[in-house]
Amino acid sequence: MSLKKIITVIGARPQIIKAAAISRAIATEFSSKLQEIIVHTGQHYDENMSDVFFQELGIPKPAYNLNVGSGSHGSMTAKMLDGLSTLFTEEKPDAVLVYGDTNSTIAAALAAAKIHIPVIHVEAGLRSYNKAMPEELNRIACDHMSSLLFSPTLAGMENLKKEGFNLAPVQKASIDHPNTYHCGDVMYDNSLFFSQLSDEQSTILSQHQLEKEQFILCTIHRDNNTDDATSLNSIFNALVRIQEKTGHDIILPLHPRTKKKMEELLSPDLQTKLNKNEQIKIIPPAGFLDIIALEKHARMIITDSGGLQKEAFFFEKPCVILREQTEWIEIVSNGNACLTGADEELIVEHSLELLSKSDFTFPSLFGDGNAAKFICQKILEDLLC
Repeated sequence: MSLKKIITVIGARPQIIKAAAISRAIATEFSSKLQEIIVHTGQHYDENMSDVFFQELGIPKPAYNLNVGSGSHGSMTAKMLDGLSTLFTEEKPDAVLVYGDTNSTIAAALAAAKIHIPVIHVEAGLRSYNKAMPEELNRIACDHMSSLLFSPTLAGMENLKKEGFNLAPVQKASIDHPNTYHCGDVMYDNSLFFSQLSDEQSTILSQHQLEKEQFILCTIHRDNNTDDATSLNSIFNALVRIQEKTGHDIILPLHPRTKKKMEELLSPDLQTKLNKNEQIKIIPPAGFLDIIALEKHARMIITDSGGLQKEAFFFEKPCVILREQTEWIEIVSNGNACLTGADEELIVEHSLELLSKSDFTFPSLFGDGNAAKFICQKILEDLLC
């Protein structure tokens, strides 16, 4: 078989991390069969939040960066669609691989499908069943433009079945006859792979004087939480109350959007409380190995991030989800996480409940840590054969 060219499109920091698992599998086991070209749309490109990830994860920097930058959903998607269409026409890849549900995901899928390049969607089948979320529209549309769909969970497979996908594979996958697979989660691959490296290299706990199992990790970045004054004040009021009630440190690696909005939208009284409380530690964005260290050794995680919800489960930590819905419904159904939205009382109530609970279970919901290898094999067998 001749070397097949795949273009991987990423646009946000979590996608860089996800891409590391596939890039690693290609480099170690499939380099004689697959050539990967990485394209960064520039959707979220901050040197502190992106470049360090390429360095830490040991993957090549993108061959192309479209430098789209921030903007409205329509403006960003249009710029990506234009740039990717031109790039795909010039590079002529055998397939385009996308992750998740960002504007970069939908733009790449649409650009490829329009010119008859097969699309491979990793993290297919996830549904929050809330179409007010832009991500929900992106993931649904991307699934229906894809030739190979890889779902991290059995619930995702059921969602695809409900939408009319035939789960029985055909010999040669195509956009009209796509193949769908339950493969496990590439982020679980990464969490296992980088866990030991994090233990060896990360100094973030000592740097911020954090004791293992005695602090809470919190991340906030979704615009419905950061850009709404009521929601943002509610969340930070809840964090202050949780810290005061439990005595635990709370560490918050701060997304640039959140930092900006805190300065604009938090009440003066709340800002004073945060400034005076030395046990609420607001720090710059953390690298991947540092995030793993924080996840592994936290007592609990509070987040609106889809990725951290899962990683909390990977490292057997309870999780408060600052969203009304989640695509990772399994961890809520299993009792490992609670949905609170930005409701101050619910955040406090469920945080205290989870901190007092001890009878957690952690079934193998996200595979065996070999999702990336499985995906590469199926790309060769079903699509590029």
